[in-house]
Amino acid sequence: MNIRRLIASRRSIRQFRPKPVSRDLLMDFVDAGRLAPSAANLQPLEFLVVDDPAARAGVFPCLKWAAYIQPDGDPKPGREPAAYIIVLVNTKIRDKMFEYDVGAAVENMALAAAGEGVAGCWLISIDRPKIQALFGIPDHVRIDSVLALGYPAETSVVEPYRDSPRYWKDADGVFHVPKRTLDAVARFNTY
Repeated sequence: MNIRRLIASRRSIRQFRPKPVSRDLLMDFVDAGRLAPSAANLQPLEFLVVDDPAARAGVFPCLKWAAYIQPDGDPKPGREPAAYIIVLVNTKIRDKMFEYDVGAAVENMALAAAGEGVAGCWLISIDRPKIQALFGIPDHVRIDSVLALGYPAETSVVEPYRDSPRYWKDADGVFHVPKRTLDAVARFNTY
């Protein structure tokens, strides 16, 4: 699949099949994140991969999913992610303006995963103190976000943006995600 089609087809997925994602693939995804652009090339990001079933079970209650449609957007029992990549910022390297690095790294990882048939959901509404305690993350390492990963067990489609950014699930369980049109966001040479 070419990159443009991959970008267009990548959607956040919140229901996963009970199939593990190999460590080789998980390391490939982290490598894609590592290779993302970094402001001043400081590279403050680190990545904690969680694939052990007990550790995954500890992370799961620390995450909030699909706020617009809770609890329908939460993964159902047996449909939880197969792995998580916790995105960390080493504040001894950079303690502000790292959000651009995070965005580039997470999108690289999500696209690398999508290219292998692995779906993801980027979560920023998370219980950072609990995650820090679960994994013994030192105080100088900031927990930014979590990328949940697994093989998809649902479909998500783009809908034309109408009056609201709110996504919804239809009677068949398909996620519908409104996106503004290209004509609404693209400008040439002047506003």
